[in-house]
Amino acid sequence: MKKVILGLSTLCMVAFTSCKDDAASKVNSEKVAVAAERDANAGNFPVMEMDKMEHDFGTIVNGTPVETIFKYTNTGNSMLVVSNIKSSCGCTVPSNYTKEVAPGETGQFTVKFNGKGNGKVSKSLTMTTNTEKGAEVVKITAMVEKDPNAPQKPAGKATINPLSTSGGTQG
Repeated sequence: MKKVILGLSTLCMVAFTSCKDDAASKVNSEKVAVAAERDANAGNFPVMEMDKMEHDFGTIVNGTPVETIFKYTNTGNSMLVVSNIKSSCGCTVPSNYTKEVAPGETGQFTVKFNGKGNGKVSKSLTMTTNTEKGAEVVKITAMVEKDPNAPQKPAGKATINPLSTSGGTQG
């Protein structure tokens, strides 16, 4: 029994030491250097500062298209990447956005609002970025008034059916 245990121990020791040499030979020193640089910069996120977080178009007439520009500056030490800008509805369209902004540089995007609505209207736009937070939200607002030249809709007609009763049955 002792010979069997001693033989198995020797076999395991030989197997483990031979694998050690194979694993060390497979390591690519260039990839190790790239990974070390990436890990050193892992906590070094770009920082995005907006020129404004909200834009108020003021009072506009229903159906009047308006637009504004939001600007953002990369105050961090690594490349800022804006991968997407999405609106909360189809009436607000972001366009022409700067996708990559180097440290110290400024990017921008245009927001077009079709001016539809009634009363106080507020829409949000979400920017997907590689910042530590991962997203920034900006807003546009407007007070939309009825177009004074819009045709008036006639009042609807309502009829009451004397045979219908609410909640009861006829008997």
